[in-house]
Amino acid sequence: MRSTHQEPRSSSSCAACKFLKRRCTPNCQFAPYFRSDEPKKFAKVHKVFGASNVSKILNEVAEEQREDTVNSLVYEAEVRLQDPVYGCIGAIASLQHRMVELQHDLLLARARLACCAADSHHHQQQQLQLHQQPSDLSFLDPFVQMPGIGSGGGAAVGGFDGDQNMLPFDQFITSPFQFP
Repeated sequence: MRSTHQEPRSSSSCAACKFLKRRCTPNCQFAPYFRSDEPKKFAKVHKVFGASNVSKILNEVAEEQREDTVNSLVYEAEVRLQDPVYGCIGAIASLQHRMVELQHDLLLARARLACCAADSHHHQQQQLQLHQQPSDLSFLDPFVQMPGIGSGGGAAVGGFDGDQNMLPFDQFITSPFQFP
């Protein structure tokens, strides 16, 4: 009894029977899973597990699970041929190691993001405080003339004499402020 998702068999031998150089029968258990156009698929599985072991495994598995079983055997065979010592365990260990590295990178990225967010919040608070301070900061500039002062009597205020001429620095420092 063949599952409904299998392609109908052609008259040619399956990849397993071709590889084993035997005649493919109509009830060949390999035919639904090792099509004739995929000879390397069976060759890899046979090299790692052997045809008799694959046959035993397929007999022990329910028919609806056989395709998944064959796909698993093919994957395991390919990985075992790539890494004869560790096989799938090596691939799993490598992926787990990479996952730990990525989790570590993610934690670092989240920590950096939190620091940036805190710095941004601190910067916003500073900007709010600056906007709330008085806007008249003319007392910080020594070359700004104060209103109402210095317009009469030649008084030197803010680095200017009464005629709006800039005083030399040494005269500005030593000149006393005169208020009317």
